[in-house]
Amino acid sequence: MKKIIPSEISTSEMHSYLLNAIAPRPIAFVSTVDASGKVNLSPYSCFNFFGANPAVFVFSPTRSVRGNALKHTLANIEETRECTVNIVTHDIVHQMSLSSTAYEKGVNEFIKSGLTEKASDIVAPPRVAESPVQFECKLREVMPMGDEGGAGNLVICEVICIHINENYLNDQGGLDTTKLDLMGRMGGNFYVRASGDALMTIQKPIQTKGIGLDQLPLHIIESKILTGNHLAQLANVDHIPSEKDLENIETPQTSSVEENHTLAARLIDKGLIKEAWKLLLY
Repeated sequence: MKKIIPSEISTSEMHSYLLNAIAPRPIAFVSTVDASGKVNLSPYSCFNFFGANPAVFVFSPTRSVRGNALKHTLANIEETRECTVNIVTHDIVHQMSLSSTAYEKGVNEFIKSGLTEKASDIVAPPRVAESPVQFECKLREVMPMGDEGGAGNLVICEVICIHINENYLNDQGGLDTTKLDLMGRMGGNFYVRASGDALMTIQKPIQTKGIGLDQLPLHIIESKILTGNHLAQLANVDHIPSEKDLENIETPQTSSVEENHTLAARLIDKGLIKEAWKLLLY
């Protein structure tokens, strides 16, 4: 393992390691206005939500690594204490990237990127009309992390109004992940598109308590074929299935332990956990 002490490398090197390792990151597409009403639009991938009651966002306009300059977004939100946060989909990802250009203060990135301003209901900054989910926010606090290049400024905002394009809702009225086609930020020029084959489901042990890997039969734990991910899926049950639990499950015959575990791995990869259990136990 390569060992790195942050104080022993340059800020730009540290920045690169963080951007590549802490990924994918959601993108806050933030619009603000200054005291005179001039609009700014800029994306931030140091971003997430932190609680739902109240609904709080945190994003970080970092100081420029090279020149230590502060972002116009930060200056604006400190002046007016309002912003909108708009989610980024594949349809607008290149326009979002263009808006991150370091234009001079007062330049409207909506115009530069060709995106459409949509008046907000409560706050002064406009929303991005093309974004399927738009949040109106009020500033709670700005927490500066330092005064040198690369230092973050944690902008803590409270969501006070949400606007959702109904075309992106499912039959139950919730947001449909498969329709959103969200984009995530990686390191360098890389992004990730959260759609199609990139999406996967993982059963969460919320209603039932998984037995854990330590409770699996020894011959399964010591498998040279089943990975940790395979074992975790087998262990995400509240009890080891009995023969009666699996009596209606059909599985093919195998001729060796290796073949048995190989087929079980394939079944698990397809989400056929009960079939894998029967193959491994009975």
